[in-house]
Amino acid sequence: MEIPDVTMTINSANASADAASLDATLAGLDLSGRLSFIAGLGGRAVFTTSLGIEDQVITAAIGTHRLPIDVVTLETGRLFKETVDLIDETEERFGIEIRRFRPEQDDIDTYAEKYGLNGFYESVEARHACCHVRKLIPLGKALEGAAFWITGLRRGQSGNRATTPFAEFDSDRNLIKINPLADWDIDLIRAHVAQENIPVNPLHQRGYPSIGCEPCTRAIKPGEPERAGRWWWENDEKRECGLHVAGAEQTPATSAIPQR
Repeated sequence: MEIPDVTMTINSANASADAASLDATLAGLDLSGRLSFIAGLGGRAVFTTSLGIEDQVITAAIGTHRLPIDVVTLETGRLFKETVDLIDETEERFGIEIRRFRPEQDDIDTYAEKYGLNGFYESVEARHACCHVRKLIPLGKALEGAAFWITGLRRGQSGNRATTPFAEFDSDRNLIKINPLADWDIDLIRAHVAQENIPVNPLHQRGYPSIGCEPCTRAIKPGEPERAGRWWWENDEKRECGLHVAGAEQTPATSAIPQR
């Protein structure tokens, strides 16, 4: 199969078509094949991990096959202790470095002055502003110079992600976004983790299938969607932090919070 010349056309008007061609190519490969294919295209590839179970599957593949893909995480300052501990364990297990990107203290202080440190409970605007400071700004730094952004998005995570492709052009960040586990369901994820003895967050065994910042994540009830425990006090079923929402990078929730 012909390999699309993605890195040469990423700034062109054909970027979306290039991503569609790449999507079709990745559909015919397994996980290691997808990651190896992206790593071989040239250009910086960055995988952002939240240390969730699907992210651990991708990290394991990168480490096992020694792929030239940068692994980074957004250490928001409000993660569960179990998540932070897993960073070190994962680095040691797979012999890789997981680079931490953190929010600026000045931005946190500005947010707290306007909304209060836990103001995200009071309004969607305040919650989006917190995610902007603690996630979106650090993400922008993590992706500087990247041609490919690899994520752990899956179609089964929520209705909002049901049509997740393997590759798509992210016009906000001018790169190709890669979702190598788009077609994996949670049962396949769990079976793979068990077979390969991949370390996972112990919170998964306590009813947390999706894990974010501690104040914004709860265990889910039987029958609830995987991401029902995220920002549970909001009624919008499509609630997201903004990392995977078009336009969120350019339009912060409030002018009081700077873009960097």
